Amino acid sequence: MGEKDKGKLVVLIGPTAVGKTKLSIELAKKLGGEIISGDSMQVYRGMDIGTAKIQKEEMDGIPHHLIDIKDPTDSFSVAEFQLIVRERIDEIHRRGCLPMIVGGTGLYIQSVIYDYQFTENTSDPEYSDSLEAIAATEGVLAVHNMLREIDPESADRIHPNNIRRVIRALEIFRSSGLTMGQYQEKQETELVYDTVLIGLTMERDILYDRINLRVDHMIDNGLLEEVSALYNKGVKECQSIQAIGYKEIYEYLDGKISLAEATQQLKQNSRRYAKRQLTWFRNKMNVRWFDMTEANQGRFNQMLDEILKYIAGKLKI
Repeated sequence: MGEKDKGKLVVLIGPTAVGKTKLSIELAKKLGGEIISGDSMQVYRGMDIGTAKIQKEEMDGIPHHLIDIKDPTDSFSVAEFQLIVRERIDEIHRRGCLPMIVGGTGLYIQSVIYDYQFTENTSDPEYSDSLEAIAATEGVLAVHNMLREIDPESADRIHPNNIRRVIRALEIFRSSGLTMGQYQEKQETELVYDTVLIGLTMERDILYDRINLRVDHMIDNGLLEEVSALYNKGVKECQSIQAIGYKEIYEYLDGKISLAEATQQLKQNSRRYAKRQLTWFRNKMNVRWFDMTEANQGRFNQMLDEILKYIAGKLKI
């Protein structure tokens, strides 16, 4: 497929609390855009405050996709994300609008914009069935420990209860001899769309202050009540509750730590996550970075104009 045949796509990435939401709305208004959430946790219904999900009134009439499409007990994979998002991109193009992916889940976004193949050649149904049988009889930890022996990096990243992904990593190793990380690195790096990749960054001290303040606002705005509602419904031992903002409060609700300790852990985990996000984007994607430090200090409109000019130049619009 030639470059002229590829649909246009804007991708706006950056760490948590850097200011993606506000900027994305203004960009979408100027560009005739529709926004696709690039956050692996905003797909879950009833998980609004802890995922910093955009509120209806904040959308300012801009259509948003991939928000509230799953129950908290559902699993959600990068392959499913890729499939749904590419369908949404095609739909948005057909409406004559510009699709914009906005978020911070690096691998998920990468799977959409690059030629990631989730092909059958690494699938082994017989092996997969045998692993599911082990999980059923000996528990999910038994299968997770099998993964840890051959691929400790993936074992650290994948929760034991996300059994489908654990089995997937084991399948990949059995069929290819590669760990999941090695397999992903081998994926094609050709862009599927005519893509402009914009990254937002900020001076670390200011970003960390914003993260700490955001957590305080979450607590003030009802995070404890939101998480307690899930806890009381018996939403446990599932993928969604491993999200930052939920696992810490669950520790408190289990009586393991105080609310003050849970809040501090939430702040620390959020800061660490922001650092990991920036490292991932810088190592894995060819991003044009814009420093939002000054935008945060009164130069928002100038920063918006600068980014609009960059997008127009790259996409020839």
